[in-house]
Amino acid sequence: MVKTEGKITDLESVKRYLEKGESSNSKQEHEFPKKFLEPLVFHDLRLDLIQPGRVVFSMKIPPRLLNSAKYLHGGAIATLVDVVGAAAVPAAGFPWDSGVSLEINVSCLDAAYVHVRIYNSSS
Repeated sequence: MVKTEGKITDLESVKRYLEKGESSNSKQEHEFPKKFLEPLVFHDLRLDLIQPGRVVFSMKIPPRLLNSAKYLHGGAIATLVDVVGAAAVPAAGFPWDSGVSLEINVSCLDAAYVHVRIYNSSS
């Protein structure tokens, strides 16, 4: 356990929660899974580092997240930034439900193509 600004965090429980996956292999073609966005965007997202107030995730870009120009879709980027940013909240010792994105600003230096490993860090 780590004490951060008066809050006690069990980083292992945060790590277990973030690494949980959900599969949906019994759905019919025309139905969305209960949480269809999570498996679509976050499948293969890997937690590389968790420290008090900081998380680092990485993933190899799958073809399903490409736009028509064949590079990582801006909506997928914004979703990944939002979720990884929210993951830093409990890692800092705050309640799970206390983080909400009010504004997201993403600057891309270059396009990210299929099978390239990207890293997303949040603190």
